[in-house]
Amino acid sequence: MRFGIISTADIARTALIPAVQKSEHTVAAIASRDESRARDVADDLGIPHAYGSYEALLASEEIDAVYNPLPNGLHGEWTKRAADAGLDVLSEKPLTADADEAEEVVEHCREAGVTLMEGFMYRYHPRTERAAELVEEELEGVHSVNASFKFRLDWEEDVRLDPDLAGGALMDVGCYAVSAARLFLGEPDRVYAHQRDSRESGVDTDLMGILEYGDAMAHVDGSFDAPEVQRYRVEAENGWVEAQPAFNVDADAPAILEYEIDGERGSEEFEPVDQYRAEVDAFAECVERGDEPRTGGDEAIANMRVIDALYESAERGLPVDVE
Repeated sequence: MRFGIISTADIARTALIPAVQKSEHTVAAIASRDESRARDVADDLGIPHAYGSYEALLASEEIDAVYNPLPNGLHGEWTKRAADAGLDVLSEKPLTADADEAEEVVEHCREAGVTLMEGFMYRYHPRTERAAELVEEELEGVHSVNASFKFRLDWEEDVRLDPDLAGGALMDVGCYAVSAARLFLGEPDRVYAHQRDSRESGVDTDLMGILEYGDAMAHVDGSFDAPEVQRYRVEAENGWVEAQPAFNVDADAPAILEYEIDGERGSEEFEPVDQYRAEVDAFAECVERGDEPRTGGDEAIANMRVIDALYESAERGLPVDVE
């Protein structure tokens, strides 16, 4: 598969492009609104073609699919435009700015006959698969999940602090916590959340939420104002499962899964895995087979419904039912 990269975003340069180049696939082109910037990155990373507009990239005959790492508020527009060009799309998370737009984008891609995947790379790490297996098959009476992703965002001009681009801690990192809670517990009935804006930026720099289920609950939070934490812990009547760091695992580092089940402690170590490469390989396989990705359109819509409800609850100061 030949990938085109929409923009020279840091996540593309440092994670996704190297992952593709380690795989059987290639990065054939990259685009920026500044052609010299696109050329510099292309030269630096060994990418054959560089374009001075996203439109030129989408019109290129050199690519089969695109990776979309634009700011959150631009994901939807350029995913649809890529679909219109007949290109399969791997979009960074979150897929869109809200659930309504997610439904629109997913339907648009289906009508265009292209594959759409949301880039929750941690879902393709073998440790995540093992954790889900343990929770499903070994834990009994699962009643709570605690999931957190926090770090200190020091650059005040960062696009993640821009409300016009759908910024915010929940959208950037808290969405991982929501995804993990849903992975282990399914869809919540209602949520309750509180947020703060420590930078007076117009977006949440901290958001903490409770997801309510019939007989269980989840605590989720994301922050731009704390030392780095990446963690999920699932608790049940007969034990628990925990991962830390849970989401952004370095490609050169082993991953540990800790658990206790029926009084027996366990620890499993997973050899270093480039989860971005695993994500790329899964995407290409889905395109080839015509399969729905693990983090495909329906999954993206469901995650955004919870995120929307959390924001509504934080704004109103009241519990909110999830659609």
